[in-house]
Amino acid sequence: MIYKATKKNVHHVAEMASIMWKNHDIENLVKELETVITSEDGVIYIYSEDAQIIGFAQCQLRHDYVEGTHSSPVGYLEGIFVKEDYRKRGIAKKLLQACEQWSKEKGCTEFASDCEITNEQSLKFHLKADFSEANRIICFTKKL
Repeated sequence: MIYKATKKNVHHVAEMASIMWKNHDIENLVKELETVITSEDGVIYIYSEDAQIIGFAQCQLRHDYVEGTHSSPVGYLEGIFVKEDYRKRGIAKKLLQACEQWSKEKGCTEFASDCEITNEQSLKFHLKADFSEANRIICFTKKL
């Protein structure tokens, strides 16, 4: 079953998100995710089975330029995660479809996402879900 996350279950989502986004702690993730679910420009969908939360997808509207797109706003898949034991069962695809539908309802005509250049599993998911690769970049930082 797919439904929108609320403050009541945001901690469960944050626990899964911390597996995907390893450099974030759960408390900060809870705050960030609460901001998303209370915003008109964001949504988090949860997939549960037998009353257990096993996956989520976070989608937001991006009003700034999104690589490879030609409109604004653009629906943007910020993150998608399914617990390892439940993968390869079409759950991520269903979560993605919910995000795409939400984006259409918000007036979007384009949908985008990204993944780390080394994340082969995510790349395969995106290509299988009919995304087209728009660009590859390497980001740089330095301390000032």
